Amino acid sequence: MTRFAKISPSLKKRAAQIKVLLMDVDGTMTDGSVSLLSQPDGSALEIKTFDAHDGQGLTLAVTAGLRTGCITGRESAALARRAHEMKMEFIYMKQPLKMPAYEEILRKAGVSDSAVAYVGDDLPDIPLMRRAGLAIAVGDAVPEVKQAAHFTTKAVAGRGAIREAIELILKCKGTWEEMIEKARA
Repeated sequence: MTRFAKISPSLKKRAAQIKVLLMDVDGTMTDGSVSLLSQPDGSALEIKTFDAHDGQGLTLAVTAGLRTGCITGRESAALARRAHEMKMEFIYMKQPLKMPAYEEILRKAGVSDSAVAYVGDDLPDIPLMRRAGLAIAVGDAVPEVKQAAHFTTKAVAGRGAIREAIELILKCKGTWEEMIEKARA
């Protein structure tokens, strides 16, 4: 566990129990930028950039049996496509308040808070982080989110933070080495 040389026993215990990995999108899966490309008709196309290492991590998470999903306040065709490519089971967009979606996911997945990891970066994520069994802040999250987190990634949003969270969980479960053999493009 060289990348995670100093995992406390309590963090390891929390991470080993995770069955569902949920995350915000803008500022976690992406760097938080919202790029809008103006069109001649006055509309705008939204552009999101996703990290390939995060994608590989999400693929490994699903291969390892973790159920994955996102809860975001925005609606985005780019996110819908990426989430489906990553075989995310729970995709909740246009959620001004995230708790109702979180509670619905708990019911659908048949798990308790202790089996959920949540990755966040900003204030709307804090209520979910306070409930989740494993609360993870991305490296460039706001201070209040880092304070609510059980773990903060070294990687920043949109640059491997999701991958780092997944590696932490799989290493604490003892399945990381096995997943390396199952990695696929």
